[in-house]
Amino acid sequence: MSRYRYGAYEDGPDPLAPPYDVRDALDAMGDAVLDGARPDDALRELLRRGLPGAQGDPRRGRGLDDLLRDVRRRRRELRERGRLDGTLEEARALLDTAIGQERAELFPDPRDDARLREAELDTLPADTSQAIRRLSDYDWRSSAARETFERLKDLLRREVLDAQFQGMKQALESRDPAAMQRVKDMMAALNGMLGRDARGEHTQEDFDRFMQEYGDMFPDRPRNLDELVDTLARRAAAMDRLLSSLSPEQREELAGLMDQAMRDAGLAMEMTRLGDALRTRRPDLGWGSGEQMTGDDPLGMGDATTALAELADLAELEASLGQDYPGARLDDVDEDAVRRALGRRAVDDLAALRRLERELERQGYLQRRKGRLELTPKAVRRLGETALRRVFSQLTDGRAGDHDQRDAGQAGELTGSSRPWRFGDEQPLDVVRTVGNAIRRTAMEGAGGPGVTLAVDDFEVHETERRTGAAVCLLVDLSYSMVLRGTWAAAKQTTLALHTLVTSKFPQDAIQIIGFSNYARELHPTEMAGLDWDMVQGTNLHHALMIAGRHLDRHPDFEPIVLVVTDGEPTAHLRPDGRSLFDYPPSADTLVLTLAEVDKMTRRGARMNFFMLAEDRRLVSFVEEVARRNGGRVFAPDADRLGEYVVSDYLRVRRGR
Repeated sequence: MSRYRYGAYEDGPDPLAPPYDVRDALDAMGDAVLDGARPDDALRELLRRGLPGAQGDPRRGRGLDDLLRDVRRRRRELRERGRLDGTLEEARALLDTAIGQERAELFPDPRDDARLREAELDTLPADTSQAIRRLSDYDWRSSAARETFERLKDLLRREVLDAQFQGMKQALESRDPAAMQRVKDMMAALNGMLGRDARGEHTQEDFDRFMQEYGDMFPDRPRNLDELVDTLARRAAAMDRLLSSLSPEQREELAGLMDQAMRDAGLAMEMTRLGDALRTRRPDLGWGSGEQMTGDDPLGMGDATTALAELADLAELEASLGQDYPGARLDDVDEDAVRRALGRRAVDDLAALRRLERELERQGYLQRRKGRLELTPKAVRRLGETALRRVFSQLTDGRAGDHDQRDAGQAGELTGSSRPWRFGDEQPLDVVRTVGNAIRRTAMEGAGGPGVTLAVDDFEVHETERRTGAAVCLLVDLSYSMVLRGTWAAAKQTTLALHTLVTSKFPQDAIQIIGFSNYARELHPTEMAGLDWDMVQGTNLHHALMIAGRHLDRHPDFEPIVLVVTDGEPTAHLRPDGRSLFDYPPSADTLVLTLAEVDKMTRRGARMNFFMLAEDRRLVSFVEEVARRNGGRVFAPDADRLGEYVVSDYLRVRRGR
């Protein structure tokens, strides 16, 4: 017999794994949308908070806000690490030591040459860089002073090169001329490679040869010239920020020290060429901007440059994690930057958030259109069900029937119930219940024998109902005042709930949602989830009623239902040329034209029920006139009960009450 061994599947993702569960995330987004947010804002808020779940739940992950807090904490720690003038302070100390050692050597010498040397030392400039420049050709009497001055020059050379090329300090600890010559050769080769790249002559083979010879000077091991340029440019920009962060006197003094160090090393020209090339290739790195360091310990130039480069990386990471720019996506966040700044756990948290965003799109709940995030019909259906559950949880009636005509004969729909047959009934016969009635009757009468005898009283028929179609128009005010009064979220939730109720429980009904501000427009299901108020002037009920009238005319045999949700009287109407005219207080033309559309609704047999979300005098007067002309009803619900009122009124009409 063949033997088989089973183990974990290793050739990619588990093909039998269940799909990633995004329902909790979608419901969390839905709550925000129902409270008035746009889908892209709702997703951004979800990613900020993190995956839903209780503390300790393994499915719960940290959100962008948690990562941002870690980034800001890291920036604060870096700023408190030390002062930026450490190299300048150390150079001053070494210079003072060398001068003191030279004076100690000259003091016992009675000759005039010693006095002339002391006079030269007395006239040294206070600026450290200028003093070093003056002493570069000085013939030191004291061997200890000469040694100290050489240490000073070595320090400056190491710090300046380490500021530009991280990790160079250790490579230059010894005073081996060959090591310094190798640095010069590397600089020349690097500038030559940048020059060829600018002319379009650079190849990857050139870079590979460069790294084979000088790769030990670049501990981060860049894979191509672009990565190398990015690393060097970031450090050069950080060094530039270091100078900008000092006082003008300190800046001038340190710049002089750097220049002198590069001149002594024979690298001044190559360093200038490199700096110019890096600025040209990466002008976006914030050259010349300052940074405040608040620590007490002095930092060397290389360490200070590293700290400032890391601060710049953290600032860039903070901006990408903030996601506060148009078209922002989690793919914009640099995973390597997250790993360097916050460690492996933060990378895992970011990966979980990215997976959530991808799965919402892959599983068909979200789609991007013209740079904006939208809910798909699949997501809108789930969102509408949530809105409807919210509304029904508020209903006190408790009766959710939707029948409006009983005993519709064989043309009706089965209700699942049955009743005794009556003469003249056309309903289908319920065979099971009929035979069951005969068996029980026969058993009770004690009549035995083969077969079952049916009596007239045994017969039962299926109960049916006829559901008449309704043409439903919900007119929703989208004007800016709805936001100012805090009623916009309730109107949005009500719209989704009613649309879901009609399409799921009354599929034979034809519903149209119409939003109106300065103009009116039909709103489609996917548009409703991302529906936003219009920051314009005008409440054009005239235009909305015209659109609703066309919907009713397309369904002449349907029962007309017109529901209007608004917080203000009409203040705009359509002119003959099709443009909207706004006027406040409302013009006579606006009121006349709007009431004319109300009269047309009355002639169609459509009763208009108004749901007022404000009690302004003009609004009350207008809706009372509409009720007088049309015979409809007027409601003044609180915003948090709007959905209850609208859905209940629709169900009342559909039940025939």
